[in-house]
Amino acid sequence: MFNINTTSDKPIYEQIIDNIKELSLKKILRPEDKLPSVRQMASMLVVNPNTVSKAYQELERQKIIHTVRGRGTFISSETDFPVDKDRIAKALETLRDICIELGHLGFDREKIIKEIERIYCDIEKGGIK
Repeated sequence: MFNINTTSDKPIYEQIIDNIKELSLKKILRPEDKLPSVRQMASMLVVNPNTVSKAYQELERQKIIHTVRGRGTFISSETDFPVDKDRIAKALETLRDICIELGHLGFDREKIIKEIERIYCDIEKGGIK
């Protein structure tokens, strides 16, 4: 269910964050679904519990998940997701950088748009990377 690449340049805690966000967006993880405990997740992924804890803390800060003391950690309801203008601006800047890179790799505007549409369709269908 979770896909961690230990050879990636991206830190493991960020990969965990991305995985949970993607699974939530694809409706594989639904609002109020319980996540594994930090120790369970660390054991599943064979990573340090501190790494999972850091990911969960960031997801909680972003209001993607919430913790109920004594019960566990859960996916937040979609209405709880805040509009974070700074994160939106950062994501759009990343998208801009990706479009520039794809342009240098020979992708024209139409090809880039087609790929974005293909990726979005894959997400809507619930496909897993």
